[in-house]
Amino acid sequence: MSFSTRLDPADGDGPTARHPVVVRVTTALAALLVLVALVAPTEISRLTPGEFVRIPVEGILGAALVLVLPARARRAVAGLLGVTLGLLTIVKFLDMGFVAVLARPFDPVLDWVLFDDALTVAAESHGPVGVIGAVAAAVVLAIVVLVAMTRSVLRLSRLVARHDTTAPRPVAVFGVIWVTCAVLGSQIVPGVPVATNSATGLVYDHAVQVRDGLQDQQGFASAAAVDAFRDTPGEELLTSLRGKDVVFSFVESYGRDAVEDPEFASQVGAVLDAGDQRLDAAGFASRSGFLTSPTAGGGSWLAHSTFQSGLWVDNQQRYDSLVARDRLTLTSAFRRASWRTVGVMPGNTEPWEEGAFYGFDKVYDSTSIGYRGPNFGWAPVPDQYTLSAFERSERATPDRAPLMADIPLVSSHWPWAPLPRLIDWADVGDGSVFQPMLAEGEQLDAVWSDPDRVRTEYRRSIEYSLNSLISYVETYGDDDLVLVFLGDHQPTPNITGDGASRDVPITVVTRDRVVLDRISGWGWDDGLKPGPQAPVWPMDAFRDRFLTAFGPQAEPAGSPSPAH
Repeated sequence: MSFSTRLDPADGDGPTARHPVVVRVTTALAALLVLVALVAPTEISRLTPGEFVRIPVEGILGAALVLVLPARARRAVAGLLGVTLGLLTIVKFLDMGFVAVLARPFDPVLDWVLFDDALTVAAESHGPVGVIGAVAAAVVLAIVVLVAMTRSVLRLSRLVARHDTTAPRPVAVFGVIWVTCAVLGSQIVPGVPVATNSATGLVYDHAVQVRDGLQDQQGFASAAAVDAFRDTPGEELLTSLRGKDVVFSFVESYGRDAVEDPEFASQVGAVLDAGDQRLDAAGFASRSGFLTSPTAGGGSWLAHSTFQSGLWVDNQQRYDSLVARDRLTLTSAFRRASWRTVGVMPGNTEPWEEGAFYGFDKVYDSTSIGYRGPNFGWAPVPDQYTLSAFERSERATPDRAPLMADIPLVSSHWPWAPLPRLIDWADVGDGSVFQPMLAEGEQLDAVWSDPDRVRTEYRRSIEYSLNSLISYVETYGDDDLVLVFLGDHQPTPNITGDGASRDVPITVVTRDRVVLDRISGWGWDDGLKPGPQAPVWPMDAFRDRFLTAFGPQAEPAGSPSPAH
């Protein structure tokens, strides 16, 4: 009996007759859906027609399995395969999103906590209604994918089983074609093998991730147990920085591409070159290199904790483990050595529990910094106001102790629209002066409708943050100021393109040549912009090298090489 004449167990879910064309179209759509699920790549940039001109070995093996199974087990196994393929498709969607934003695939063990952070950022940028709608759409899509994939596999398995006398031949033919193409490395589209086992490879890769994630905690605990500076007395720490105000400032999304990508480098480089001239006229000098961040596209707290702790913190599990420990950070080292330690966290909208772990005497957030102006995109506080408030609240205080400050600047945080502009420092006040700039700047919807404008506004945001720092040093810098500024991570791949490094620039600025002499052995380049051949260190190496350079000259006994 022809499978197109009626809806029987091979064709549908009930005995009601259907038009033969409807049956054929439905079956073809089911086959197409399964094919797409098996061969679709996990990167949006690879979603091209050529990626689907492939033969998946999983489809051949699935058809063969249906043919050899007894009838009673066939439906249960087909249903299980359908659910599995549906879940695999959802994982592919997650991988696409994570690769697009964080330049890495989704980790099924460690990444669930990031969804809460993503929702927080989205709510601050698009409002709660938009977030609720997006979550509802994601849930509905996941359910639709699971149901549609399961029903498609069941339909195809019934079709194969009903033709169990004729189906083995095409299954065998496709098997031979697959093996031949695999051996010969055949490609219809350059770079895309005809014979593929990408679905199996994806399952294997994520299984390895699960294994590594479960084992990672023990390895991190072993690394954290080693600390060459743990017991160093305060009087032996940072001896060559006594009396200095040391400011560490993270510039959000300031990555290597900002100073090397031809689309950005000339404009950002012009800001840094002009900054060199301005700071030189004010008596300052600088040295620059690169650090490799543990993250890209987001996860600033991972970079922050890596830089501060001297441990490689590249996932949330490591971060949670770290902040529950008693680990000497750069901040707590300064505190032990009798500096007043201050955290200025303009991106925080609520109390920051981790401040105690880092060792801050005082933490300012967006609610306690005195800002009365508007949010610019995600950023609750413009960079210039952040630096101005720090100056008024801390550095301008008479008869104070030397300061160590940690100041992330967030104006260059996604989505880069609208942006503030630099004004006279005397006019900053409580920040209400920034209110008109909100309407004057490029608006979010207009920018994100054009990929070229997104990249332009990213560049402009970096220029604003760098100009804010340079102008701050010009205006308020003195003989006792040492500024260390760096990027936390590269921006998202829609800015950098695929395959970008995770390197970020880092710069030390000071009037005191003795301070720069202390780091002469680092081999960093002169000026605010590191050159292409500037040294590159892993970010977790900085803490120990900094404490060594500005403390006793000998390398601490037992100082370990950074372990990732």
